[in-house]
Amino acid sequence: LPLIGPERDIPAPDVYTNSQTMAWIMDTYSMTKGYPIPGVVTGKPIALGGSLGRNEATGRGVFYTIQSACEHLKMHLKGSKVVVQGFGNAGSIAAQLLHEAGAVVIAASDSTAAIYNKQGLDIPTLIHYKETVGTLRKFPDAEKITADDLLAMKCDILVPAALENAIHADNVHTIKAKIIAEAANGPVTPEADTVLHEKGSFVIPDILCNAGGVTVSYFEWVQDEQHLFWEAQDVYNRLERVMKTSFNDVLRIHLDRKVGMRTAANMLGVSRVAEATKLRGLYP
Repeated sequence: LPLIGPERDIPAPDVYTNSQTMAWIMDTYSMTKGYPIPGVVTGKPIALGGSLGRNEATGRGVFYTIQSACEHLKMHLKGSKVVVQGFGNAGSIAAQLLHEAGAVVIAASDSTAAIYNKQGLDIPTLIHYKETVGTLRKFPDAEKITADDLLAMKCDILVPAALENAIHADNVHTIKAKIIAEAANGPVTPEADTVLHEKGSFVIPDILCNAGGVTVSYFEWVQDEQHLFWEAQDVYNRLERVMKTSFNDVLRIHLDRKVGMRTAANMLGVSRVAEATKLRGLYP
């Protein structure tokens, strides 16, 4: 039985894979069928049925949920201090959008180095530097710090956008950020999560915060199935609507039921599955 297919399981890029990898998967799958099947994967190159806005969708979704969190907490995004751990696709694009909105990104890191500039890093220049040099290590307009210093930095918004378990029982007490926006999958361990909740930090959980990528993957699949493609602004508008509606649905449970945002997000997800299962009847 094939594991993937446009009506089955639909892969998308993640760590160390990109649109070219998706193109190869689509090509191989299509060759076995005898005709092009663009809907088998998402995150494809635009020329092969990819969606405009897919590449930056995860970072954009992170940005929209941070906007909503600031609104809820009555914080000004403009002028707020931001630290971004992980400068890959999600981290760099979230940093870019936050920078454009007037936030000050004071520190960033990738797998090779962590850098800091108290006046704020020049994000467009940093992104260009990372693309050309491949590392943040020798970026001229910043001082080098340790990975631990980065997470412990005094800031308003911390964006863990690297790998899982970055914030754990041993370092969670050093975290000073008001908002923790989980751009990575599982960047906070369960033990650390409990501590953050007790400290009163506002965590935007990964299943909400980084859902922009999979949401625009769905949009890409819809476009492929319809053979009809949308303008970039349409993608952004639809994504913003989905992310902000979802944020407010989770926030409502968080406030009504007095539970953390992660529990609230899980409650919402489980309740939707439970309702669908009940309505469907016998088989599920």
